Amino acid sequence: MAEDYDVTVASSADRGLLSSLMAAACSLLYVPARQLDGESGWISNWLPAWCPTSVDHLKEAEDKMLKCITSSFTKDYVLVSGGNKIWTLSFVQPLSPKTPLVLLHGFGGGSGLWVLNFEALSQNRTLHAFDILGFGHSSRPQFDGDAEKAEMQFVESIEEWRKALSLDHMILLGHNLGAYLASAYTLKYPSRVKSLILVEPWGFPERSDNADEERPIPIWIKAVGALLSPFNPLAGLRLAGPLGLSLVQRLRPDFKKKYSSLFEDETVTEYIYHCNAQPPSGETAFRTMTVPYGWARRPMLKRIDQMHPDIPVTVLYGARSCIDGNSGSTIQSLRPNSYVETIAIRGAGHYVFADQPEDFNQKVIEICDSVD
Repeated sequence: MAEDYDVTVASSADRGLLSSLMAAACSLLYVPARQLDGESGWISNWLPAWCPTSVDHLKEAEDKMLKCITSSFTKDYVLVSGGNKIWTLSFVQPLSPKTPLVLLHGFGGGSGLWVLNFEALSQNRTLHAFDILGFGHSSRPQFDGDAEKAEMQFVESIEEWRKALSLDHMILLGHNLGAYLASAYTLKYPSRVKSLILVEPWGFPERSDNADEERPIPIWIKAVGALLSPFNPLAGLRLAGPLGLSLVQRLRPDFKKKYSSLFEDETVTEYIYHCNAQPPSGETAFRTMTVPYGWARRPMLKRIDQMHPDIPVTVLYGARSCIDGNSGSTIQSLRPNSYVETIAIRGAGHYVFADQPEDFNQKVIEICDSVD
């Protein structure tokens, strides 16, 4: 897989479960390709009945995630164009003169995953976190089938969100896909970003011609990828129907461990499931923006040199992550006259902010304080 993915090696039992999903997918392959785009047509019609999820289920799951927070915060929709709404959590410090910090989650995530970071990062400055358009609680519109246009839909939704909140400037922090979109936004609207923090960024390097030789992809992953290629990345979760939550629990037990200091039950996996079992939208756009095995169709490193030279960039990655941390040094070489720093968090994997939250929070606070 691309070096941008956090890969969990499946056991033989898990591969058996994936095989069952492949069989379910086979029964759908007779559908004309035009009906598969975004799992539209009849697939979206039976989805609500097949998957035990709903917007209300997602709200309940997020409420469980957030009930451990003792600080004062608000949660509400922010209206943007096209009648779309962006779900936003805000920790406002009305007397603080410091630049607000804005958090963008990664692919398949939602704002609730920052629960280990909210209170520490909002002690002395206003903090906002929102569900990216097409994900989580936010509206799920249809995205353009062109990669560049789909990317701009994300970027413009962020700008409209900023205007709605009357933020003159912000420190923009993104994880995974959120880091890619934060970078794309900064390229388009440099005057609004005082500092850019990229956490385990996705979509920066270009897929090389010999990528498969450099990092061999297991045959079973190739088989699943080929069979599900007409579908969105998380189609298997929805195809699993009532087994979807068990699938998340089985393939990603690490999420429960990451948040064990707050939750003893399956609160986090339930939240992740309900975020991703909804009808796909941002996920469809992500598929449009990728080439096989998760590489970006429009790699960010090919244009990062166009970013305004005065904007400092910090790359944070986990020392145990499967993602290649070389993007930071490459960004530095492409911006030789600009501030670029790469920081490795020891003991952390791809979800740095949950693996080592105290170290992560401290580093981010230091970066933010250097701005003001």
